[in-house]
Amino acid sequence: MLRAENIVKSYRNLNVLKRVNLEVQKGEIVSIVGASGAGKSTLLHILGTLDQPDDGNVYLEGYNLIRLKNSDLSKFRNKKIGFIFQFHNLLPEFTALENVCIPGYLGNRDEKQVEEKALHLLKLLGIEDRAHHKPSELSGGEQQRTAVARALINDPAVVLADEPSGNLDSKNAEELHQLFFKLREELGQTFIIVTHNNELASHSDRKLEIKDGILD
Repeated sequence: MLRAENIVKSYRNLNVLKRVNLEVQKGEIVSIVGASGAGKSTLLHILGTLDQPDDGNVYLEGYNLIRLKNSDLSKFRNKKIGFIFQFHNLLPEFTALENVCIPGYLGNRDEKQVEEKALHLLKLLGIEDRAHHKPSELSGGEQQRTAVARALINDPAVVLADEPSGNLDSKNAEELHQLFFKLREELGQTFIIVTHNNELASHSDRKLEIKDGILD
């Protein structure tokens, strides 16, 4: 479903990724671990088309993402890739429901259908009663669940999560981890997760490590 071939990335004289290869099947939960600065987030950003490799290719559902340009790439990313970040990146002036809906609106989908889907996701994630609250009125765990719902609003092929529980306490982190497996079971969702959390990594279908620019 997703395949990265011979990914190379350097910054100045530092070789961050050295011919990295990765294959992920639909419905898999794959964790990527490694020391700080090892290139985990760089790889995730390349898989999500937020950064470009110096060499190599990334395929998602048969499309070569490296060859997609400008508006075509933006549209593909919005439709096929969901993102979850450590610090949520919710827009403070909008409610939880509105934050979840934004990627759907950007995809020019019917507004009523987007809102219905957003409410369904918030209910699935157990925070439907917080739909009309702004981020400042939500707990850290509720903000992260809102971010998860936003990542899912367009039924993406894959969700890329960068340290998703890094800003949560242990209770909320554990609940978030269980949520990923619930979403895989109920929606067949695929996740690639960069994490320092060994418990999450050990429960994933596969745990991969980046060391010295090589993914093993």
